[in-house]
Amino acid sequence: MTAEAETVLGALGRMAAGPMPADLVAAMGDRVLDIAGIAIRATALDTSRAVAGFVSDQGGRPVSSAVGLPEKLPAAEAAFVNGVLAHSLDFDDTHLPSILHPSASVVPAALATAEAVGGAGADALAAAAAGIEVCVRLGMGGFDPDARQSVFFERGQHATSICGAVGSAAASARVRGAGPNGAAQAMAVACSMASGILETNRTGGTAKRLHCGWAARTGVVAADLAGRGLTGAPTAVEGRFGLLRAFLGDEARIEAVVDELGRRWHAAEVSYKPYPANHFTHAGIDAALALRDRGLRPEEVVSATLAVAPPTVRTIGEPIEAKRAPRTGYEAQFSGPYAVAAALCGGGGLGRGHHPRGQPRLGHPSRPPLSHLPAAPPYFPRLFWHPADDLRRRLLHPRNPATPGLGHSRPAHLSRSRHGPTPFAAHLLAGNLHHLYRHLPLRPQLPGFLAAHLAGRRGRHRPAGNRQNRLYLVPH
Repeated sequence: MTAEAETVLGALGRMAAGPMPADLVAAMGDRVLDIAGIAIRATALDTSRAVAGFVSDQGGRPVSSAVGLPEKLPAAEAAFVNGVLAHSLDFDDTHLPSILHPSASVVPAALATAEAVGGAGADALAAAAAGIEVCVRLGMGGFDPDARQSVFFERGQHATSICGAVGSAAASARVRGAGPNGAAQAMAVACSMASGILETNRTGGTAKRLHCGWAARTGVVAADLAGRGLTGAPTAVEGRFGLLRAFLGDEARIEAVVDELGRRWHAAEVSYKPYPANHFTHAGIDAALALRDRGLRPEEVVSATLAVAPPTVRTIGEPIEAKRAPRTGYEAQFSGPYAVAAALCGGGGLGRGHHPRGQPRLGHPSRPPLSHLPAAPPYFPRLFWHPADDLRRRLLHPRNPATPGLGHSRPAHLSRSRHGPTPFAAHLLAGNLHHLYRHLPLRPQLPGFLAAHLAGRRGRHRPAGNRQNRLYLVPH
């Protein structure tokens, strides 16, 4: 790539192929285990079975493993399956303020490539760190600090899959042993293939579940093609017709992509989700659970209002009629009113164990009525209040729980809450996958080791303990 030092991809390529901070690489073990736990649970979904059937029909050289499938697949198809599974429960980790879920695409791409080429476990973890850093930095190129919102998001573009494709290419290229120029070429090729729109968040459909899988697949394919000599534009990120200007126009912030590159690691600022739902709903969930802990019961609620930032309303509050009455569990994951109602009824299906009588269902008669979501100017605020008889209770929280500095530093399945083991803990304990945590960086063949535990297990993992421990926003 000519004039490498003068291009964004040149700088990102040197970073992606260079040394990674030891603590950042070590933290990737949590990322891998988080994705593994989500993927196992997601195999039960109809969409997951559809994708598994599709890739099984494609054929190709069997070199990489996919969760839930006994046979191996071509690396790109294995990355596709695992990426779809990782994103399907909307439980994948989050970076704010870029509004990205980087691990769901980058980790599957790194693992599939490493298994295909016989890469070491430590190499796969370092590649995941590099890919996540690339993904988040590109996402920051679309963050408007004045409006405090993602320009990608405002334009209906799924930054997670768009930036994830490029980050996955960086990870896959690193595992393949590409140097700075090879990594830059892989990312340049991926820039021409990145895609994803967000209309399903608003009006329904399950196509969004494909996005991280397609991004992971794109990254693996781009790195493979670049390794075979295919080339991309040197200015595929910042050029007049490059990725950021094509998607964002004059609102692209090119300088943010390389700001403090090599000194600040955005990948260390990614938080784990506490609930399997769109992260815009989490502030309201926390507030409603707090009110419930203070003695509020659903039958006391006459009406309620959830006030959120304007960009949030378009995802979890509009169209309000659809958000008040989601038709499926997937639609409920993107409904602010339903998420708050679920929490008020006890949080069943929100990743917490509660008495089954507290679990709301679609059309549950005790679901409290929620008014529309008015806009509020602060950055990802969380405000919930309700009048019950003549008493008005108000709970105000300043930020979304995934905000940097407030987010979860470890995945829920590696800890215990006051409600006992989380559902992921039950899945991981049931499959003895908790042993992976301490051994991930040491395994010479990390992907194959994971495959031995994950492949062919579809439908065989069930939560231990009570039936109310679930991963879905809407219980079965």
